[in-house]
Amino acid sequence: MKVPSYERIFVGGHWQPGSGDRIEIVSPHTEEVIAHSAAGSAQDVDAAVRAARTAFDEGPWPHLSHAERIAAVEKLAAVYSEHIDEMADLITAEMGSPASFSRLGQAAGAASMMHLATQAARSFPWAQRRTGLLGEVHLRRMPVGVVGIIIPWNVPQNLLMPKLIPALIAGCTVVVKPAPETPLDSLWVAEMIEQIGLPEGVVSVVPGGRDTGEELVRHPGVDKIAFTGNSATGRRIASLCGEQLKRCGLELGGKSAAIVLDDAHIGKTVAGLKMAGLMNNGQACVAQTRILVSERRHDEFVDALAGMMSELVVGDPADPATDIGPLVSRRQQLRVQDYIRSGVDQGARIVVGGDDSPLGRGWYVRPTLFADADNGMTIAREEIFGPVLTVISYTDEHDAVRIANDSDYGLAGSVWTKDVAHGLEVSGQVRTGTYGINMYMLDISSPFGGFKQSGIGREFAEEGLAEYTELQSVVSAGKLPALEEDSRR
Repeated sequence: MKVPSYERIFVGGHWQPGSGDRIEIVSPHTEEVIAHSAAGSAQDVDAAVRAARTAFDEGPWPHLSHAERIAAVEKLAAVYSEHIDEMADLITAEMGSPASFSRLGQAAGAASMMHLATQAARSFPWAQRRTGLLGEVHLRRMPVGVVGIIIPWNVPQNLLMPKLIPALIAGCTVVVKPAPETPLDSLWVAEMIEQIGLPEGVVSVVPGGRDTGEELVRHPGVDKIAFTGNSATGRRIASLCGEQLKRCGLELGGKSAAIVLDDAHIGKTVAGLKMAGLMNNGQACVAQTRILVSERRHDEFVDALAGMMSELVVGDPADPATDIGPLVSRRQQLRVQDYIRSGVDQGARIVVGGDDSPLGRGWYVRPTLFADADNGMTIAREEIFGPVLTVISYTDEHDAVRIANDSDYGLAGSVWTKDVAHGLEVSGQVRTGTYGINMYMLDISSPFGGFKQSGIGREFAEEGLAEYTELQSVVSAGKLPALEEDSRR
């Protein structure tokens, strides 16, 4: 596909030149510049927030009925659904996600998120009545206000939609700051928003780097920050939000453990871990990258896992046959290769892969499997964000759960066993926000979020909608009028 360039940014519903340095979009596959994007500065962030503030405080958007806002989102979803293949191709070009994953796991997934959010909104308790000490209490869910959305590059649309769509349905106005590696897909969404005719100021898209994001976080006109990214940046954002007692939702890193019990079917487990551990070239916060196997089946399982990983097709992400594409940038490639070297230096054994580049050009990393590792090694503690799996042996099930919980993170996890009922028992012992039994895949119709340093808050479903509301309690000296059915939804 021809990758579009954007010479303007979207501020308050209008396209205008950005005052930041122009961004070059470089193909991770060819290492060539394929497009450009305008970028915002502090001045542009201020203009976008002021437009959002005016739209929220004085405009019609927060005062529309929920049904009217849902209808607007459905129009956006209809436009978006006409371009799923093109959006997938754009994401593949921007950040190297394999074509098969870009279609199902990125663009089509984002479209589904829109539809699921509108379904959740129809049954959401926007207004309720409760009996209190002083009589009947009216509970009302109100929009949180102006929301700053900061998203990373790994699954940009899948991380935009769980923030943008609930915020809009709730009646918020938003400023989106996409990552400098992947601004084009967000700017295309801005075109779609312009096409459906949302009121002025409701949505802005201001691409930029760390400084642009920090300006958005610090801006006093923003009521809430919704961020997905690494934990170090998340701590910084939480600190800045704390200075203003500003709401924040944080979806941060993960170092998820797949517990393989002795009764697990090895072939089916290895096939499941191909996606669960290596999706999106390993650039997924929920990737099952610590593989916990009992001492009794360790060698057998490592051999099977090595067989799968040695057969992975590494190459052009636009080729439907590709399993592993390039990493997003040269910096990320070097970072992952450094982790591989650290694993060797700390005593782990490479079974498959290594720290060299498998192709002559492009930011590729060999799919790498470590054995003879322990949970204290850097490769078992830190989020690598590349196609690297680490096998760690355990003595018994209690030890497996202990190792799984011995992590700063708590975003995801899985257990692999013939006994699903027992798998459910195991899941209740592991401190993570999401869990899989004989699989791991994000269910975008159910709440998603992390324990510990993996974040604050939830996305998806009614819980994700609630993140963009404030709860007001109203009491009255006189009898309240009947609660209209429309106000409940």
